[in-house]
Amino acid sequence: MSDSLIQSRADGPLLYVTINRPEKRNALTPSMLAELAAQVAAADLQPAVRVVIVAGAGSIFSSGIDILSLAESRAASAGRDAGRWLRRLADEMQQALHTIEATEVPVIGALHGQVMGLGLELALAFDLRVASDDCKLSIPEARMGLLADVGGTTRLSRVVGPSRAKDMLMTARSVDANEALQWGLVNRVVPAADLLTAATALGEQIAANAPLAVGMAKRIVDQGDGLDRHSQMALERWAQSQLISTADVEEAVRAFLEKRPPRFEGR
Repeated sequence: MSDSLIQSRADGPLLYVTINRPEKRNALTPSMLAELAAQVAAADLQPAVRVVIVAGAGSIFSSGIDILSLAESRAASAGRDAGRWLRRLADEMQQALHTIEATEVPVIGALHGQVMGLGLELALAFDLRVASDDCKLSIPEARMGLLADVGGTTRLSRVVGPSRAKDMLMTARSVDANEALQWGLVNRVVPAADLLTAATALGEQIAANAPLAVGMAKRIVDQGDGLDRHSQMALERWAQSQLISTADVEEAVRAFLEKRPPRFEGR
């Protein structure tokens, strides 16, 4: 681990990426978001990494965007039209979250304390979310006359449905961990002391499976969004036709016959 605001460390098949700015409640700047996306995306180039786990240091996952940094960025571009400046900034942050979402290696979020605004938009780009029982999730932008413009309205509505998304976006209220679980906003709720252990266990469970199959399943679910049923099923057929000839399938058959756990290599 380094002393940077975004830290990473590998442990076997898992890569842990940590937002390390606890003194600022893990407030995110555009550059931090870009660095986080780069570290997550790098997992696709590391054959030993099967799962990425993203967490926040300190008492909360993230308080959202760093308002001071945002103000300084605007001041530095005072000669530019405010609307154009904001559209460019939002586009850069959206691209960072697209990068995370497009990573073939699965990404798990370990969420605790407050998960606010941009912090929740970041978490929505993960594949799975494990939350501590003290976790509260919110998008409070409406209180400032704004909206969630880094995929918050888009991803949130796709995860929890339009009605529940409108509830969160329009009221700006916090949703606790149990309600988030009922809505499908998080996948697991565990005691705060067990959060990283639970996220690690989930990561290890995924990592034990064939990485090509896991990555292909992720891509079909994500890229199938918006497709009609027959088109998505065509993707399934194509993907299966690619997987059937892999060494991992041969290894799975041998392991079954030899009554041992398979040793997948991702090829």
